[in-house]
Amino acid sequence: MKHKLLLAGVIASALNVCAQVPGKTANTSQVLLPNGWKLSPTGTSMPLGDLPLNIQLSSSGKMLAVTNNGQSTQSIQLIDPVNQKLIDEKVMGKLWYGLAFSKDDKHLYASGGNDNWIIHFEIKSNKLVPTDTIKLAPTAYPKSKVCATGIAVNKSNTLLYTVTKEDNSLYVIDLVTRAIKSKVKLAAEAYSCILSPDEKTLYISVWNGGRVALYNTTSGNLSTIKVGSHPNELLLNRKGTRLFVANANDNSVSIINTANNKVTEVVSTSLFPTRLTGSTTNGLALSKDEKTLYIANADNNCLAVFDVSTPTSSKSRGFIPVGWYPTNVKVLGTKILVSNGKGFTSLPNPKGPMPVKKADNSGVHLGATNTKEQYIGGLFKGTLSFINTPTVDELKAFTRQVYANTPYNDKVEKMAKGEAGNPIPRSKADKSPIKYVFYVIKENRTYDQVLGDMPKGNGDTSLCIFGQKVTPNLHAIANNFVLADNFYVDAEVSADGHNWSMAAYATDYIEKTWPTSYGGRGGDYGGEGVRTANDPRDGFIWDYCNRAGISYRSYGEFAAYGKTTIKALKGHVCVQSPGFDMTITDRFRANVWAHDFDSLVRVNDVPKLNIIRMGNDHTSGQKKGAISPIAAVADNDQGVGILLDHLSHSPIWKESVVIVLEDDAQNGSDHVDAHRSPVYLAGPYVKRNTVIHGMYSTSGVLRTIELILGLPPMSQYDAAAVPLYECFTTTPDLTPFTLKAPQVDIEKRNVAVNKSSKISDTFNLANEDKVPDLLLNEIVWKSVKGEESVMPAPRRSAFVILEDKKGDDDDDD
Repeated sequence: MKHKLLLAGVIASALNVCAQVPGKTANTSQVLLPNGWKLSPTGTSMPLGDLPLNIQLSSSGKMLAVTNNGQSTQSIQLIDPVNQKLIDEKVMGKLWYGLAFSKDDKHLYASGGNDNWIIHFEIKSNKLVPTDTIKLAPTAYPKSKVCATGIAVNKSNTLLYTVTKEDNSLYVIDLVTRAIKSKVKLAAEAYSCILSPDEKTLYISVWNGGRVALYNTTSGNLSTIKVGSHPNELLLNRKGTRLFVANANDNSVSIINTANNKVTEVVSTSLFPTRLTGSTTNGLALSKDEKTLYIANADNNCLAVFDVSTPTSSKSRGFIPVGWYPTNVKVLGTKILVSNGKGFTSLPNPKGPMPVKKADNSGVHLGATNTKEQYIGGLFKGTLSFINTPTVDELKAFTRQVYANTPYNDKVEKMAKGEAGNPIPRSKADKSPIKYVFYVIKENRTYDQVLGDMPKGNGDTSLCIFGQKVTPNLHAIANNFVLADNFYVDAEVSADGHNWSMAAYATDYIEKTWPTSYGGRGGDYGGEGVRTANDPRDGFIWDYCNRAGISYRSYGEFAAYGKTTIKALKGHVCVQSPGFDMTITDRFRANVWAHDFDSLVRVNDVPKLNIIRMGNDHTSGQKKGAISPIAAVADNDQGVGILLDHLSHSPIWKESVVIVLEDDAQNGSDHVDAHRSPVYLAGPYVKRNTVIHGMYSTSGVLRTIELILGLPPMSQYDAAAVPLYECFTTTPDLTPFTLKAPQVDIEKRNVAVNKSSKISDTFNLANEDKVPDLLLNEIVWKSVKGEESVMPAPRRSAFVILEDKKGDDDDDD
């Protein structure tokens, strides 16, 4: 038997070598991201901080300022762009996008984020000297909700203009007295602002209003121009005759003639002719001669290049590959400068987020001082690319590289990857034998945390804290159906996770704002229908069902007890199903679903798409009196098991599929990638006793659901994603699933009083995004491993062990 195991290990090793995983590809010029897209950034580069959102050149071009606005450390950096080196950096408590030099290069103004002030630096000997703060409100968030975004300063350095995204306003500041001269209400959240050369007009991008506002600085009058969805970055040519507006949700740039304030042209920035969201246009720069426009496409990881030398007749010249999620672009002479919001690669996080004790010189442990380094929220640090202006031939080569990096094209939008005859059709015109989809959304676990103990998968047992004993049903599903050990969520956290799980896209608003609230700096991203700025332009999957006449129902997702702010969900929610609530068991949720399901079966009215929320694997940490982390995850396991047992004994089982995933993987460690997470599939047409090493994603799950139901893709991401066809078979097996009894006490409460329990008592568990996830992760780890536990050394397996065909995995001779 040992020889069989060794041979199985060699075979498994070969499978894992062949399977794509995030990181460097066989083509060493490319880096594979967990979402299936690739990077091959050109030029030279230097590291920046966490999520650089804005870069600004001084008038002389001798300084470049950067504001880093991520979840972890936030900072202002001052860079010598000619010599490509950091010359100064100031770590700040709260920052956001706004950044502006004075005309004389002696002052720098930066948004202080939810502190509701503007930070004033003097620049002396190439050093940032914090001088003053200009208060926009007497108190910080949440007492006052303001948050400055874009900033503009007049040439004489006497007036500062700033717009906001919390109270949706324009503030005009007297820089001599520091007083607010005027405050003007805007229609919605604002992003950027820019002064005309004559300083008579301030242009404002109304981020969630689909308009550019024009503020007359003399009269105070306000007018608007309609542009695309989610206008953000603004750019004027030197004469101020043309205004360029980046429209994130429309993959476009609106070009405005400022003489008559009319949109004269709209250029599409996407790689193919498509209306699908997913390019996320959000940065603009003109070449020195103003004949070439460079446009940052955040989600296509490239610059689009346009010849704009002839007004109203712009021409596409190609694309330039850059880093992951480019947020801003500037031009200095012949150099193109690009801030890449997430850097150059995704990463594993085997050493976090868990407590790793660090000793000082005396040997005294200082606590979990370095866990932030591997928390997914602050793991991917930004970079600054320096790119030489390409020649015509170089641009052609760059363009070919961008297309080689991009899995999306107009062909896969119409015909998905797959195989003929598979239960998952390749186009929406084809039919599937599966008629009913049960889509279960869980909360925040990595693959290694739950399935790392499964010998036939690519797991790390040292990182597994909710293994077989805690999750017998999830393990049974993975064993009896398919174990997919190469699945990745598209999100980093729950804030963007629920949008990715329901729309295969997270807007620029979500991507740029969640790090602030997750870093404990105030603000509320307003997800799940609370704030429309989060919503994708064309809606969520239920909107697509609604337009296609396909029945659907939500059990707690974007809804609670029948109440929802989402128009398309009204009348399509179970009134007994709660939303996120850690005081309610997932067993209760499953039983509510079962009761509702039975009533619908009786009248032959089961919806084709059923979305069920089961989030107790989020846990309440060690909050005294609350259900313990082990019990919470075990309860979640029972909830899934109850649902699958009940459905598999129903008359519609023969035409059903259950797909269960985590909305994100933020609350744990994984040795392959911080985005790797479990996905579970069950149903008659799902393969049995099979390990799947193919690389799949959240968007691939949505593409699978869409093809089953006959829906079109919702974004470039699900259009490009590979459906999970490898997990399905043409030969149905109707064997039902039997609920596995819990092997731990699922009613166990936290009773210990310790440091972790005291911290947990401060958590706001009314909403999944009000909990400081970094702390929660550490506390959950300690609850399982012990209050004084330390991080184990990561263990790497050269191969995994597959069961032999007879299922005999005993270690005998």
